[in-house]
Amino acid sequence: MASTEQKMSRMQLTAMVVGGMVGAGIFSLPRTFANATGPLGAVIAWLIAGTGMYMLARVFQSLAERKPNLDAGVFAYAKAGFGDYPGFLSAFGYWIGSCIGNVSYWVLIKSTLGAFFPVFGDGNTVIAIVVASVGIWLFHFMILRGVQQAAFINSVVTVAKIIPILVFIGILIFAFKMDLFSANLYGGGLEGGIFEQVRATMLVTVFVFLGIEGASVYSRFAKERTDVGKATILGFVGVTGLMVLVSMLPYAVLQRADIAGMRQPSMASVLEAVVGPWGAIFISVGLIVSVLGAYLAWSLICAEVLFTAAKTKDMPAVFAKENKNKVPANALWLSNIVVQLLVITTYFSNDAFALMLNLTSAMALIPYLFVAAYGFMISKRGESYQLRPEERKRDLILASVAVVYTIFMIYAGGMKFILLSAVLYAPGTLLYIWARREQKLTVFTAVEWAIFIVAIIGAVVGIYGLATGSITI
Repeated sequence: MASTEQKMSRMQLTAMVVGGMVGAGIFSLPRTFANATGPLGAVIAWLIAGTGMYMLARVFQSLAERKPNLDAGVFAYAKAGFGDYPGFLSAFGYWIGSCIGNVSYWVLIKSTLGAFFPVFGDGNTVIAIVVASVGIWLFHFMILRGVQQAAFINSVVTVAKIIPILVFIGILIFAFKMDLFSANLYGGGLEGGIFEQVRATMLVTVFVFLGIEGASVYSRFAKERTDVGKATILGFVGVTGLMVLVSMLPYAVLQRADIAGMRQPSMASVLEAVVGPWGAIFISVGLIVSVLGAYLAWSLICAEVLFTAAKTKDMPAVFAKENKNKVPANALWLSNIVVQLLVITTYFSNDAFALMLNLTSAMALIPYLFVAAYGFMISKRGESYQLRPEERKRDLILASVAVVYTIFMIYAGGMKFILLSAVLYAPGTLLYIWARREQKLTVFTAVEWAIFIVAIIGAVVGIYGLATGSITI
C-alpha cells in the first residue's frame, strides 16, 4: 500500500488543491461581492487576497520541505513555534472552523432547495433545520461504517463542481454588456469609499481560499517533493481565475443592486436572470452534488484534525480511539454534535450563510497566522537553511508578507468576529485543561495564562454583546 500511496502525481496533487478550494463559497460569490462593492473594489480585493494567500501557500510549501517531521497538520507549526496552548488554540480553531464550514454547506443546500420548495426558505426554517439534521446523522453513520473518501466519489464531485462553473462563465462572457459593467464600476450606488468596500469583502476571500494547503497536507505522498509547490501554485492560479470571473462577470449582465438582492446560491439566480429557469436548475444540481461531496471530505477532515490532535496529546486521549473500521469514532461524534448544535443556531440568524462563511474564515485566520509567524521565525533565525542559505532571504520576505496579510484580514473582519471567535475559544479551552490533567502536566505557563485571560474577557464581551443586541448574527 505504501508504494502506491507514495505516488501522487503533480496532477493528483493539483486536484487536491482544486477540490479543497472549490466548495460552497464560489457558488455564493456574485451576491456576496455585490453586497459589498463593484468591479473596481472586487479587483482590488482579489489582488490583496491573491497576493496574501499566494505568500501563505509559499510558506506552507517551504515548511513542508524544511520541517518534514512536523506532519500533524496545520497546528503542528503553532505548537513547535509558540508552545502547547497556542498549539491547542490553533488545532481547536482549525477544527471548529471546519465544523462551522460544514454548517454553511447545509445552509446552502437548503437555500438552494428553497428556490424550488419555499418551505426551506433561506436554509434556516424549522423544516430546513430538521432535514439538515437528518442529513448530518446519515453521513455520520455512513462514515462510521468505514466509508473513506473514495477516489470515485471525489472525481465525480470534481467534474460536477467545475462543469456548471465553466458553463456559467461561458454564457456570461457571451452576454457581456459594457454599459452595465461601467455603471457598476465604482459600486453602482453604494455608500462608502473604496477602502470600506474592499474591507467588506475580505473574509469572503479567505473562505474561498480555504483548502489552499491541500497539496502541502499530502506532501509526504508526492512522487517529487518539488511537485508540492508546483501543484499548489497551479491549483491556486486556476481556482483564482475561476473565482475572479464568477465574481466580476455578473456586473456586466445585471445591476449591482439586483445581484445584491438575490437569494443564495446567487450563481444560480444570476444564470436564471440571463437564460431562464433551466439556468437555476443546472447550477443548483451541480452545487448540491459538489457540496455533498465536499461535506463528506470535510467531515473526515474534522474528525481527522481532532483525532491527530489527540494522538499528539493536544486533545484528550478519548478522541484518539478508532472503531473496528479504523474510523476515529469519538472524534466524529464530537464533531457532528457541534455541527448539529450550530445548525440549530442558524434559526436565529438573519443571514445564516453569510454568518457561517465569515465565522469559518475568522476561525481559520488564527491557525494561518501561527503558520506564517512560524515561517517568519525559522527564516529569521536561519534554522534549517544550512544546505541552501541563499533561500533564506526570499523565505523571510514571503513569510513577512503572509504575517502582515493575516493580521490585516483579522482587522478587516472586524471586532464582531474576533469576539464571536473568543466565545468559541474560551469554553474550548476546557478540552485543553482536560488533556493537561490527563498527562499530569502544569496547565498554563505565565504567558499562556495571559492569553487565556484575554480569551475569557473577549468571550464575556461577546456574550454580553449578543445578549444586549449590540452584536447581531
